Amino acid sequence: MNPMWPDFLDTECVPLPSNVAACRVQVDAARWCEAADAMREAGADLLSLWGSDDRDRDQCMRVHAAYLLLDRVVVVEHAMPASHAIYPSLAMRFPVAGRLQRATYDLLGIRADAGDTRPWLRHGGWPEDVFPLRRDVAATQTWPVTNTPYPFIPVSGDGVHEMTAGPVHAGTIEPGRFQLAVVGEKVLRLEVRLGYTHKGIAKRFEALAQRDAHRLAAHLCGDSTVAFSWAYCAALESITASAPSPRALVLRALALERERIANHLGDLGGLANDAGFAFGQTQFSSLKEQLLRHNAELFGQRYLFDFVVPGGVASDLPARALPGMLDEIAVLERAVGELRGIYARHEGLQDRFLGAGRLTPAQAAALGAIGLAGRASGVARDLRVDQPWSPYDRSSPVLATSTEGDVAARVQVRFEETLESLRLCRQWLQALPDGERVCDVPVAPAGQLGIGLIEGWRGPVMLALETGPAGGIRRCRAHDPSWQNWPLLEVAILGNIVADFPLINKSFNLSYSGHDG
Repeated sequence: MNPMWPDFLDTECVPLPSNVAACRVQVDAARWCEAADAMREAGADLLSLWGSDDRDRDQCMRVHAAYLLLDRVVVVEHAMPASHAIYPSLAMRFPVAGRLQRATYDLLGIRADAGDTRPWLRHGGWPEDVFPLRRDVAATQTWPVTNTPYPFIPVSGDGVHEMTAGPVHAGTIEPGRFQLAVVGEKVLRLEVRLGYTHKGIAKRFEALAQRDAHRLAAHLCGDSTVAFSWAYCAALESITASAPSPRALVLRALALERERIANHLGDLGGLANDAGFAFGQTQFSSLKEQLLRHNAELFGQRYLFDFVVPGGVASDLPARALPGMLDEIAVLERAVGELRGIYARHEGLQDRFLGAGRLTPAQAAALGAIGLAGRASGVARDLRVDQPWSPYDRSSPVLATSTEGDVAARVQVRFEETLESLRLCRQWLQALPDGERVCDVPVAPAGQLGIGLIEGWRGPVMLALETGPAGGIRRCRAHDPSWQNWPLLEVAILGNIVADFPLINKSFNLSYSGHDG
């Protein structure tokens, strides 16, 4: 292990149920900082940060930090007296921690001892002295909405003016506000304001039974429904030592890769449209629509909200469906390959893509970029490769990366990942194992913590499930990788012209709903 690694992270860590290697350790304030320093030194990502109200157990509030190393997840927990719920900030070590800490305060009143104190999720939806995720606040309670202006960081100087996009956008785009400071046509600063789609998911989980909550997980983020529902089921199955059959796991992986393919197809078309190449949008929109229609024929749904269930999957694939699925893969491989060549040769498209929205490898590493956006900027990490779970552990997925970090690089990674997903799907279909569609998952005892970690199409989707009594849920933290990557947009846009903002934003295509939770 790294020579800077403190002994307690090995001697006091206890294994944690998870579909990947994971452990947890409880620390005081000094060790909270020591663990964070060690994780930073070891090159870990801060995967998520959240709080919990444990006053009914020991009069404490707790803050939890999940770190992602190449070979494991480490969950570090720090308890504080409820009367003095303050902990050392991690924002100087991991930039993503800043917004996570602000959200944790808005929900639970647990405050970091330094950093930005502006509200992140509250939006005037509840009073400043009310913390809706505490156990003594009813899920049905409501308050008058107050309209308090958000204190954006001001920018001034000769020739500087400010522009606002959102929070309401055209079409079906979800709400988010983009505050731009520009000089002429060049962007001097961008500040993103999110939280408009906060739905109280964590509180809702607490009212559900363990065996039913996968449905809520599946609806956290509509374009990542397989990833979130699999993460929930992986956590519950790990806690209960339940083992879905090899066939069920392959069917889940097929669904996950089809979700990845559908999103990449949609984005490759949308990026062409934002660059004025309508032909690209038409072609990729058609390919995506055909895939979704085939989903409906195979699984009964275009988007697979109800497919992954505890213990397996909701429906099997009939043998007669396999030839058609293999034919579909061949058609998509040919079409995507041809369109990739057209994109590469189209001078107007490449003029818009090349150099736009560049996030350098140094910036990506410093800011903690993960998932697709990180891989396009030299962060060569993918859970399917680094910590493969079944069936990926027997499939040798190929990592798609670039070091250019611009819109063109994010397009390149999408093309390569689409083709690799199609290869994996063919491999699984040609050797689809036998096994039951679903196995029984018993009720987990109270007080168990499990982690589900799945590489969704944007990046790692994490769900931390703590069980409650009588088959209930005490706490469930769901984390979308957009938390890490929204701040990247604020850096990638600098020095670009305002007209390129929609294109650069689309090249990241981050989630509003999944982020806000």
